[in-house]
Amino acid sequence: MTLAPLLTPRQEIVQSLKKNGYVVISAESVAELCHVAVSDLEALNHFWDEMPRDPYLKDGGRYRYRRHASYQITGEQLEMVPHRAHWQSVTYNALHGGIERWFDPIHVDLAKSAAWQAVLLGIANTLSSLKPIKTWFIEAHQFRIDTTDGIGRPTPEGAHRDGVDFVAVFLLNRVGIKGGETRIFDANGSAGLRFTLSQPWSLLLMNDEKMIHESTPIQPLGAHGHRDTLVLTYRSNGFQDSPLQAQQ
Repeated sequence: MTLAPLLTPRQEIVQSLKKNGYVVISAESVAELCHVAVSDLEALNHFWDEMPRDPYLKDGGRYRYRRHASYQITGEQLEMVPHRAHWQSVTYNALHGGIERWFDPIHVDLAKSAAWQAVLLGIANTLSSLKPIKTWFIEAHQFRIDTTDGIGRPTPEGAHRDGVDFVAVFLLNRVGIKGGETRIFDANGSAGLRFTLSQPWSLLLMNDEKMIHESTPIQPLGAHGHRDTLVLTYRSNGFQDSPLQAQQ
């Protein structure tokens, strides 16, 4: 049995995000926010097939596949920036922080997709209603976690913050698995919440300054299984860069 999340109605998203630090949004509300059809979102799912393995896992696992891209949004202007390393300090990622991680870029056809661009802009516009700023600096991460090793870990670093303003976690697909429960906690207290995202293109949207999050490991129900997600991070104070990048 999995615990379904309590969904936030479309008209209450900004208010609830401000008050509670998070919202869980249905695929239908995501589509409305982004001015696309749910079918247009689901048509992007095939871009999660045949992704390269994450070569940086320090636990020696083979369970994570990943692609990465970076963007800037100013008003309604979306700009994909030159491919860059993903970097986090050890403050936010004790396991994989402090190193430049050069993941393969997203597929060119995904980058060109109108639905993909609409998602990036739609979430930015929603967040700008809460925190008006000039430019959002966005990192997009495609993830597939599979059960090659018998178990897959969506967040091997454990419960964490990402060092950004907001984090959007889209559940795209669950295939032949159990586990993968989402857990979020108040960064300044002990209050917590647990649930399992299951609807394709449903969304957990969080204020990263207020909330800590993690996802529990997955296991196969049969011979094999996987879980696909899209994680978008929105930051108002530039990209997180390694000291080496900052000097360039």
